[in-house]
Amino acid sequence: MREKYGGGVGERFGPTLAAEHLAAEDGLAVEAETLRRWMLAEGLWSRERKRRRHRRRRERREHFGALVQMDGSFHRWFEERGPEGCLMDLVDDATGTTLARLGEEETIWAAAEALRAWIARYGVPLALYVDWKNLYKRAATSQERLRGEEPLTQFGRMCAKLGIEVIAASSPQAKGRVERGHGTHQDRLVKKLRRKQIDSHAQANAYLEAEYLPEHNRRFARPAARPENYHRRAPRTAELERIFRLESERTVSDDWVVRYDNRFFQLEPQSCHYAPAQGKVLVCEGREGGLTIEYRGRALRWQEIPPPVRPSNPEVKLPGKVTAEKAAQPPGGPRRKWAPPADHPWRQAARAQLLAGSGLRSALNAPPFGLRRAPLRPEPARDLNTQSNHQRISEGTLLTR
Repeated sequence: MREKYGGGVGERFGPTLAAEHLAAEDGLAVEAETLRRWMLAEGLWSRERKRRRHRRRRERREHFGALVQMDGSFHRWFEERGPEGCLMDLVDDATGTTLARLGEEETIWAAAEALRAWIARYGVPLALYVDWKNLYKRAATSQERLRGEEPLTQFGRMCAKLGIEVIAASSPQAKGRVERGHGTHQDRLVKKLRRKQIDSHAQANAYLEAEYLPEHNRRFARPAARPENYHRRAPRTAELERIFRLESERTVSDDWVVRYDNRFFQLEPQSCHYAPAQGKVLVCEGREGGLTIEYRGRALRWQEIPPPVRPSNPEVKLPGKVTAEKAAQPPGGPRRKWAPPADHPWRQAARAQLLAGSGLRSALNAPPFGLRRAPLRPEPARDLNTQSNHQRISEGTLLTR
């Protein structure tokens, strides 16, 4: 037992597992409880467990707006009255001030709208504390690591334009303030929505804005350690529209067509600053689906065109004459290598060159184009008197394919 199943805390076998291995590997049938008493007596077992990793509580930030925690909480907010939804919750780390928006999923637009609502009310924070998800932050690709580039998601690009640092938490416990807020909302908000008989996201967001969030912040928010507000002034509405959008780089084809999301856009002639063929343009999509195509920061005129129609049964085009056998072959079947017939112009031209460059005798004895002449071999001495007529070879050549 000491040699095979002993060890330090976290390495040694427990009584139950050790009894199983003794029976399976050593042929010793011992009850687990009996083995536990023996192991306790010999000091091979104790109730001590492997200690968890020590974690230290992170202190709050001292200033309002220095750090905002953001996370989505999926729950049946309407109970049986409506569908399940996701509450996008933003909590200031210094004060506990909360802003929330209820939607269907934790999408990029849900996160962008919640952040934009925070900016409209309080200003632009210095940093966001989020989950390690592809929505907010992703791992760098091999090419990005080689180039030393910071990987950006669409949401990360929006935050970068606003000067907001995106910090990814390694565990839910790291965002304890917003995680504990989820539990509070799942208890209090659900019951308040029930009393108001609210069963839609639009009604819930109106109630959050008018009644629930002001009361929640009066009850649970606290003053910051330092009075300075670290929020920055919010940009203008037009600038926010240019920030909160999806941007994708596309290549202009040789006929000045841009493809995006299986849609085709024909670029119209521009007076100046036109995008050259094979150039890179930026396709920008807004919240409501509006599209803008930009080249070096300037919007281009475009017109959507229908996608090219692909034939359902494309015909197989064969050069030259097509025989009935080849025409009967299915389009996807095996295709034999095509060879021109004897009366093809290629063969006639080659025959004319042979006739013009050789004598009459060689022209008459020339094989059809595509046949090769067998080399003449000297005949062995034979008795011509005894040779039959059908074996006798006259002057000329043997033709072989």
